[in-house]
Amino acid sequence: MPARDTEPFPRAVLDVLGAAADRPVFEHGTRVVTGAELLDMVARIANGLRGKGLGPGDGVALLLGVTAEAFATILAAHAVGARVAGVRPGLTDAQVEHLLSLDIKLVLRDADLADLLASSPAPLRCDGRPGDIARLIHTSGSTGAPKACAQTYASMTDAWTARPAAWPPAIRELAARLDRYLVFGSLSSQVMFEYAVLTLTAGGTVVVADNPADAITRLKATARVITVPGLAKLVASQKRDPADLSTLRALLVSGSPLTPDRHREALDTLGPVLFHGYGQTETGMISMATPDDPPGTVGRPPVDVELRDGELFVRTPGQACGYWGNPEESAEVFVDGWVRTRDLGRFDAFGYLRLTGRARDVVIVNANLHYIGPIEQAIAEHPDVAEAYVVAVPDDETGEAVHAFVVPQADRVPGLGELQALVTGRLGAACAPVRVTAISEPPVAPSGKPDKRQLTA
Repeated sequence: MPARDTEPFPRAVLDVLGAAADRPVFEHGTRVVTGAELLDMVARIANGLRGKGLGPGDGVALLLGVTAEAFATILAAHAVGARVAGVRPGLTDAQVEHLLSLDIKLVLRDADLADLLASSPAPLRCDGRPGDIARLIHTSGSTGAPKACAQTYASMTDAWTARPAAWPPAIRELAARLDRYLVFGSLSSQVMFEYAVLTLTAGGTVVVADNPADAITRLKATARVITVPGLAKLVASQKRDPADLSTLRALLVSGSPLTPDRHREALDTLGPVLFHGYGQTETGMISMATPDDPPGTVGRPPVDVELRDGELFVRTPGQACGYWGNPEESAEVFVDGWVRTRDLGRFDAFGYLRLTGRARDVVIVNANLHYIGPIEQAIAEHPDVAEAYVVAVPDDETGEAVHAFVVPQADRVPGLGELQALVTGRLGAACAPVRVTAISEPPVAPSGKPDKRQLTA
């Protein structure tokens, strides 16, 4: 394990901001924020948070937009040693209410930041205790209540993002291309936040894109995160009506695997700009393919990886230690210092990792993972449904989508709109089926269990 700095996270990031001084680090429209100005925001907000009684081990929930102030607040909350839970957009009211009930001492919204920024700045110190939980990163919430991956201050300090000496080769190559990195959606996104920290460490500028659709051209971006469906749309658009993407140097593809054909097509159309990452909320980055790596792979992992009956078990410097308040599932996934990914893969003769499938029943919609079991349970509660079975199907818009197979009750097949409304109200719109098919009974595998592979086919 690497030697830690004298102070824990976010000391390395604060040092980066201090060294940046008058260099632009954050840009939002015509507003430009320097490293010194952002560091001053962190100091003021941290002092304000301490004034509200927030300290090591206390829970704080952040319902914030994508602004320099929001980024500063995340760093400030870590500086005081709090347990930080970001609440991303798109959750149902019930899911947000659940998150805010998880031993939270303080809830912050954008309107609260002006009061904190009015505090006088105090010398910045980082009070996080190594064994304390530094942040909770929530999964999709498709089980009803979002699971929270718990990452300690020791783990965040050991992560490589703000430590150039620890950068794996693929990250070192990527860092050189992060002159102007787009952020959008939510800074509570692990991927969005981590690459923002990497950008600042690499000497680049974080650029806010209120509308990411044409932001590469409009804001002269050099890098952005994109999902596999988003990449397919961009490739198709460039073939049909090419935009000026001359500034683009890195597309950070995440959320789901790229097929070799799609990977090649994107490289042929967009040029050598694809960095195809593989990671999980539980682990952070596991591996990354650079533009020179074979299409269809996710590169050579710079972390410990074991294949156990084809399933990937990994150890990363910044991995989570478990699921907050969920010891049963923690014991299943976090095993003797390893994280069970529940993904299947293999290594080729040259050491490149290829993902081959999943060992869990999930659907990945817009790069967010949703468990199928709760979706089936919700559909089965409809009075006209005797049994419900859900499979993931390819979708050009979202990567994957939900296809529901139902055994009707008394020969009445529920309408698609009815099932969509039912599931959306319970689990959110991403879990709602895009198609429904009535069946008399499900196909059965030799084990006697329903055979979803036949349904998918």
